[in-house]
Amino acid sequence: MTFELPVIFHSQGVPLVGRFIRNTDSLQARQPVVIITGSWLTVKEQMATTYAHQLADKGYAAFIFDFAGFGQSKGEPRQAEIPARKIGDILAAIEFVRTVSFVDPERVGWLAICATAQYVLAALARGAAIKSFASVAGWYHDPVSIAPFYGADAGIALRLGRAREALEKYAGTGELVIAPAYKEGDDRAGMHFRLDYYGRTDRGAIPAWRNEMAEMTWLYWLSFDGLSAADRVRTPSIFVHSASAVFPDQVKRIHSRLGGPKELAWTERSQTDFYDQPDVVGKAVAEVRAWFEKTLRS
Repeated sequence: MTFELPVIFHSQGVPLVGRFIRNTDSLQARQPVVIITGSWLTVKEQMATTYAHQLADKGYAAFIFDFAGFGQSKGEPRQAEIPARKIGDILAAIEFVRTVSFVDPERVGWLAICATAQYVLAALARGAAIKSFASVAGWYHDPVSIAPFYGADAGIALRLGRAREALEKYAGTGELVIAPAYKEGDDRAGMHFRLDYYGRTDRGAIPAWRNEMAEMTWLYWLSFDGLSAADRVRTPSIFVHSASAVFPDQVKRIHSRLGGPKELAWTERSQTDFYDQPDVVGKAVAEVRAWFEKTLRS
């Protein structure tokens, strides 16, 4: 049985909505905490909640939250994927959970699924107070590696042009230009190739999720470097990944560049299987839990 406790905390002056999920409702029973975040353009009720319940069952205080501009959290502009803003939210979430009575402030872990893994890596390079890090199907890109996803130079130029127009409109009038977060075949969408997770209501297309992306996102997303932080990270880290998931060579490269204890757990499933498929999630949680038992509980 799990107990849920909704909370509000602040990041850079913006109220963010989060939720603790635990196997006890005692405010005095200190537990190691694992903060869990999912892919870009998503909300806490998607992949983060799936993993949170499983870790709570194992005696961890799981914490999930919506980043600024998404879900129940405040913040403008809405639906805009801005890595620097999300990194700031990550640092704020760590500081917040360390103030809570039922959390052991010296045993803070982070589990990141897909794109937020690269943001957590950047936060770790800044000295974030995370004792152990787990990346599941982590997405790590830089401008060179991400270009083929969007049609190479021509596709990048097209999207940067749209971002420029959207930013100028927002700066001038406050009006957001919105595109779909996911729509197969639509090159304006953040994700335009087939991904059943975002297209099915029994998977990721849930009521809590808005299938929207602010078009200004393209500038921040395409210009982000999620790889360079690796050389400055010494935090114990595990990478649960697959040759069929995104950027497997990037994951191997980052793993090789980390300075601290590290582990690479290789599986055989596709990217979105890690988001919600019970057998894949179960295996990923088993790997992550074993890692946290060694590096977070001890």
